[in-house]
Amino acid sequence: MASKSGRRRSSGTKQPSRQWRRMDLHLHTPGSGDYQQNDVSYLDILRQAEIRGLDIIAFTDHNTVDGFATMKKEIEQLLWLENLGRIEVEEKRRLKEYRRLLGKILVLPGFEFTATFGFHILGIFPSETEVSFLEHLLLTLRVPANLLHEGKTAVGATSDVLTAYHIINEAGGIVIAAHANSGNGVAMRGLDFGGQTRIAYTQDPNLHALEVTDLEKRGRYTTRRFFSGSKPEYPRPMRCIQGSDAHRLTRESVNSKSLGIGDRVTEILLPEASFEALAHVLKGNDLSLTRPYHG
Repeated sequence: MASKSGRRRSSGTKQPSRQWRRMDLHLHTPGSGDYQQNDVSYLDILRQAEIRGLDIIAFTDHNTVDGFATMKKEIEQLLWLENLGRIEVEEKRRLKEYRRLLGKILVLPGFEFTATFGFHILGIFPSETEVSFLEHLLLTLRVPANLLHEGKTAVGATSDVLTAYHIINEAGGIVIAAHANSGNGVAMRGLDFGGQTRIAYTQDPNLHALEVTDLEKRGRYTTRRFFSGSKPEYPRPMRCIQGSDAHRLTRESVNSKSLGIGDRVTEILLPEASFEALAHVLKGNDLSLTRPYHG
């Protein structure tokens, strides 16, 4: 009800203040066939994310959701044993640790899809998304059923880039062009395809962000500068973020390109660590709400 002054009365509900939160939306797990470390558990991955101070992570294995599915199944099994009163001491400890870590870190399911000609695209979804829904989505993207649990980077003739953007976005996902300026990226320089194709692959309205490897660099020739909206043929300013593309817990060596969890982090200004808040920013036009984290 409006007051006499014409202003609406406050409901008394205080809106949460926005905070800069750290995210790494490109993590692989043992669900990827090219994962580089043996005997890594999903608790190990969550603990490393905690050590690196991450608030939001996504499991994005190659053309599969087996990593997220395995973790989810393990937790469900532990909860089942707890409900039956048959949980052992070690199992109880693991369940307690899962509860603690998942209370601190938002873990989102997703995948790194290999489109036609080998381009990589990240699709990221709400944590409550059913595994069967994501697997059906991968089948819709023409990942062969017999390769759905292999975690391979090469899976034959799949959907083209623009079709993949559309399908993932229509399914409610966040669409990110993976390592766009480097290998298997849609914006990599020197690729032998027409300019109109490159424009379409980087300006399509179903694409929400470009993941780049040079976000922390400055200068005229950075990917972020190129896609700032200053070029007539690329009028849409594109949000550029960074992710580790980690295939291991920690970096292999000081100068190695095999990064670990949290070695490339983006900060995002959010009122809460939720998929809805994340999607609102990444699908929006305010590019000031994300920035590289210098940790």
